[in-house]
Amino acid sequence: ESRAANASNKEINIQWYLPSLAGPSNNSETKVLLLYAYNTKPINISNIKIFSSMSMFSGHLWIPLARVVSLREKLSNLKQQVEMLMQNSKSLSSASEPRSFLEQSETLKIIPSKIPKMNAAKVHLDEKTEKMAKRCLSEVKALLSAVPALSLPLTEIPFDLTLQSIASLEDMFDPANGCMITEESLFNWIISLFH
Repeated sequence: ESRAANASNKEINIQWYLPSLAGPSNNSETKVLLLYAYNTKPINISNIKIFSSMSMFSGHLWIPLARVVSLREKLSNLKQQVEMLMQNSKSLSSASEPRSFLEQSETLKIIPSKIPKMNAAKVHLDEKTEKMAKRCLSEVKALLSAVPALSLPLTEIPFDLTLQSIASLEDMFDPANGCMITEESLFNWIISLFH
């Protein structure tokens, strides 16, 4: 069984497509096609010819390439800012605890099992980073909303902001690659924009 035929959890799959033969018409900017598919319940497809599901959805959006590239750059900057905040908070908390030389040298070792926990931890933002996050997420909302003209800027962050969720959004807006999103609160927010 291939992974494409099974989804044990809720997930969104994103692919980008730039039609090379369909050149832009006069007075229009280059657009890319965002292809998405998601399931709201676990699915197992054994025979595509007879498969039908009320919990699987797909669609597409034409989005200006320049806006996608600009948004990805902003998300990359946001991710760097959050990484710095997390590093600073770790430094402050470790500086306040006196430790022996042996304990300090132990913290230099990277333990792979602890990395995902750090990436999944909710981030406490300072005012500057929170404004930056709201601007980025407002732009995501404007690009993905079914009626972009009605998309108002966000006044609060609509999901649990983690380093992983920011990295997932950055990957999502990379037109050279696709991505899969499984984080529950980010998943729910993105699919709400597609409706």
